Amino acid sequence: MKIMLAALTLGLAGCATTGVEQYRAEQPTLDLKTYLNGTLDAWGMFQGRSGEVKKRFHVVIDAKWQGDTGVLDEAFRWSDGTTSRRIWTLKKQPDGTFRGTADDVVGEAIGEVAGNALRWRYVLALPVDGKTYNVDFDDWMFLMDDKVMLNRSYMTKWGINLGEVTLTFVKR
Repeated sequence: MKIMLAALTLGLAGCATTGVEQYRAEQPTLDLKTYLNGTLDAWGMFQGRSGEVKKRFHVVIDAKWQGDTGVLDEAFRWSDGTTSRRIWTLKKQPDGTFRGTADDVVGEAIGEVAGNALRWRYVLALPVDGKTYNVDFDDWMFLMDDKVMLNRSYMTKWGINLGEVTLTFVKR
């Protein structure tokens, strides 16, 4: 019984995710209001749980801030020729975190910034084959320099890995 309990404890500890605060000393420092301002291009891909690339995309983001509120207008062009659009409204909170909403986001997204990193967590209402599924996203964004940011998103449902999204943002 003790061995089983120890194994379970170790297994659960292995599932713990890394917090954004570990990147606090990393440079350059990410200021969302500065980086996500103006026009950005991003190129990305969605990989299923086996690693196979399922879809690629390009997104043009028009980002503007007024005070502590930002609007990100994202225009997607997918590899299958389809297009889509998402408009985020971001609000910087007094504690330095960010909250975000969009039409296809269930509830609010929560963002934490430390050093060069942003961790952005939310539930996305994802349409697939005529049905909509609420999928958990755990986005990790890392500012590389004043023009480039890398993004890795982990998609899960009930704790089960569905796939990953990888993006490269380039500020114009």
